[in-house]
Amino acid sequence: MYAIIRTGGKQYQVACGDQVRVEKLEGNVGDSVDLDDVLMVVDGDEVKIGQPVLDNAKVTAKIAEQGKGKKVIVFKKKRRKGYRLKRGHRQAYTALKIEEISA
Repeated sequence: MYAIIRTGGKQYQVACGDQVRVEKLEGNVGDSVDLDDVLMVVDGDEVKIGQPVLDNAKVTAKIAEQGKGKKVIVFKKKRRKGYRLKRGHRQAYTALKIEEISA
């Protein structure tokens, strides 16, 4: 059994026991999170597709980690003008451990 969920403007395919990195969600490590934007649930041969989301379907997950990703360097330059700009960015993420899919 697996589900397609939407969070942080992205879609993820998750199954029970999976660990997924999503855009930052509020909460502490160990907290339980209910994801209600379930787009599709597949259980063997039975497929349920939402229009766009399924009613009464949710995915329960536990926050496994709150962290920041690897640093991405952003370098801007304009030739012959002396303009150079170097910035770094680390995107915040939340690692979720999927516990239950209910449809």
